[in-house]
Amino acid sequence: MHCCGFLVNLLSYGMILTGLLQLVQHSKFQTIYGRYKVLAASTRTLPARLAWFLQELPALLVPVLLLLTPHKPSSMGRYLLLGTFCVHYFQRTFIYSLLNRGQPSPLYVTLLSGCFCSVNGFLQGHYLLHCAQYDDGWSADYRYKTGVLLFYLGMAINVHSDYILRNLRKPGEVIYKIPKGGLFEYVSGANYLGEIVEWFGYAIATWSLPSLSFAILSLCFIGPRACYHHRYYHQKFKDYPRLRKALIPFIF
Repeated sequence: MHCCGFLVNLLSYGMILTGLLQLVQHSKFQTIYGRYKVLAASTRTLPARLAWFLQELPALLVPVLLLLTPHKPSSMGRYLLLGTFCVHYFQRTFIYSLLNRGQPSPLYVTLLSGCFCSVNGFLQGHYLLHCAQYDDGWSADYRYKTGVLLFYLGMAINVHSDYILRNLRKPGEVIYKIPKGGLFEYVSGANYLGEIVEWFGYAIATWSLPSLSFAILSLCFIGPRACYHHRYYHQKFKDYPRLRKALIPFIF
């Protein structure tokens, strides 16, 4: 497969535009999702574990299928794809989803998320395998080293924060509690902070428009959620730590 530069740029700029529009929407009113959404009795849902597995799987499966295309891929691009993007989605598909204790997810949300993961998996995989050109010294470049470090630091924060959230409640409980431990001592959205750091690290390590567009989209979509949760915790719990910030420790 040859590089489809026009399609890569179209999808990348489209992703940035979508993120910015989402940010504008968040600034006007709160998006209703998750704990804030009351489902109608007629809404079709899937168990949380199955929903997460199905919606995350395409982001892993599509790049793996692209690896099988006859065109010889970039060796550094292949390493970056497998060592960062695919690592994240392997964890989300086969570990996070199977440990999830969340509430059932609407079927349409799972379908929309799966479509996005398919498109994004193609964009990231196609660019790194068929478009990216890295010289032999890229692995020694400060951008590569800094980006990979940030990626795995963010992933560690994300995984650890998910562990804390998962163990807040006993099986069968539906009440919400104050998260404690790890970066939750400093911010309400520690899991979101970890994922944002992760994707900006990925963008630095790959130094590409597609990865930057995905990082921006992630920031615009999940950043405001940290603010929603922060406000929710303050309204629900009178003893919620007053010095804890929403997303960035000591700042915001």
